[in-house]
Parts: sequence; C-alpha cells; structure tokens
Amino acid sequence: MKIFIVEDEAEIRRELSVLLQKYGYACESSTDFARITDHILKAEADLVLLDINLPCQDGYTICREIREKSDIPIIVLTSRNTDLDELMSLNIGADDFISKPYHAQVLTARIQKLLKRTYEAQANAVLTHKGLTLNLLKAAAAYGDQEIDLTKNELGILRLLIVNKGNVIPRDAIIDELWQSEEFIDENTLNVNIVRLRKKLSEIGAAGYLETKRGLGYRV
Repeated sequence: MKIFIVEDEAEIRRELSVLLQKYGYACESSTDFARITDHILKAEADLVLLDINLPCQDGYTICREIREKSDIPIIVLTSRNTDLDELMSLNIGADDFISKPYHAQVLTARIQKLLKRTYEAQANAVLTHKGLTLNLLKAAAAYGDQEIDLTKNELGILRLLIVNKGNVIPRDAIIDELWQSEEFIDENTLNVNIVRLRKKLSEIGAAGYLETKRGLGYRV
C-alpha cells in the first residue's frame, strides 16, 4: 500500500519514509505545496499523513480540498496538539489525529488499523452474483458496462436476496427487513418497490434477474 506524506520539514519527511518503508509501505511526497492536493489525488495513495503547518496553505485547507474529491483515509500528524486542533481536523474530514513527537509503533499501529477498517469495509460493501455488482456504499447496481442508482428500499431488497442467493426469501421476511416496524405494512408497498426494481434492472440488461416463486417469495 502507498502512503502520501505531506510534511514540509525534510528531515521529518525522510524519517517517516524510512519508518513506513520498514513496515512494507510505499511512500510518496511532494514539496510543491501550492498544488499539493493535485499531487495527492494523482498519486492514488491509500492513505495520507498530513501536517497542519505548511507553506502556501495549511493542512485544514488541504484536508477540505481532498474531501471534496476523495474518501482516502487521512491522518493529521502535527505539532499542534490542542483539543481544538484535533476537533477541527476531525470535523473537516480527517480520520485520525496524532501529535508530534509521535511514537513510531503507535503511529504504525494507527495506520494499520485505519487501513484495515477502511478497505475491509469497502470490500464488504460490494456484492456480486450472476454478473450483477451491488455497491452498498454507492447505492448502485451495475451489469456489464451499465449502472443504475437505487433507492434505499431497492438497495435493501437486492442486498437481502444476494446475501441469500439461491434461496427463496418470503415476502414477510423482506418487509420485516426493510421496514423493521411493528406497524402494518401493506403488501402493495412491497409490490411497488419490486416493480420499480425490476424495471431498473431491465434498463441495464438484467431482465429476469429477480425471480418470483409464486406463493413463496423471491430469489436471485
């Protein structure tokens, strides 16, 4: 995995690179701080270590710019160690905050934990079955080179059926999963969602993907 280091002090930048490379990470950095966000996004790194006190613009500005275009994990690593600095960093999109001087093992442990949490979650958020890819984070389904956006209920129906692929899921079980309420839900409400979902699947070439087992329920 690659880590992009945003640090203006050359010695600290070098120390971080040596440390992280010992743990098997590739490292990249740039001293072009006026365009540092562009360099970060172009690098396609897996995580950013971001200082706050920087030339041209501060780390807060850079963090905001990154978050406008990417969900890449960001750890703020800075000598500014007040509660306000930490709060501001987390509020504008940083995932973690570590004060300098840092403990090497603590830093690497926090990096490992954040990478695992981020990328395992992303992997678990994508389900595939019979050529259809369901992205739970994007609330979208793709078939071939075509993609559709899904409503919350449409996403819930497909997720439940794909997780239980091959098995028939009763209508009552789908209703319970979607609405999770003691209130009575008219079955027509489910019918409307099923019809709309089938129409969307047909639009991307997946007509017939959702099967009806009369008197029993649905399966994929």
